[in-house]
Amino acid sequence: MHVLPDDDDRLAQLLGVAALAAHDALIGALAAGETRTAILVHLSAHPGGSAEALRQVLGLSQPATVRAVDGLVRDGLLERGRGPDRRSHDLRATAAGRRTARRALEARAEALRPLVAELDATARAALGAGLEAVVAGLADDRPGALHACRLCDRDTCCADPGCPLAHTAP
Repeated sequence: MHVLPDDDDRLAQLLGVAALAAHDALIGALAAGETRTAILVHLSAHPGGSAEALRQVLGLSQPATVRAVDGLVRDGLLERGRGPDRRSHDLRATAAGRRTARRALEARAEALRPLVAELDATARAALGAGLEAVVAGLADDRPGALHACRLCDRDTCCADPGCPLAHTAP
């Protein structure tokens, strides 16, 4: 006997399929790779962070973060400045790094737009309201919000009506 799933199970399944499709489109659009792009996007929005703060945003190990930062410095996309102590550095995206981040965010938007293109105005409004609520519940603190928003186009997402994670001050 076939048992029909309840509405929440079906909605969760649909969300999973949509999330996977969005992830595939997003990752495919990031020519520089997810980690490198996330570093550039984050440091373009929040210049001056340390490798440790960046590690927390990315959810990576310390060695993986250092390797990624070293590669971006070598490629001229990041620069290290003097940190508050001898052991840390103040990381900033260079002009080339900020351009790379902007191009990645534009490619991300271009890749994700087709996923909502078929929706009429009513469906877009409903999806928007639902996603606002989902995103608002993704983090309870600033580190969690920064992790959730590591590939976010803040100019677009934080425009009116504002960031759904504003309660965490991203």
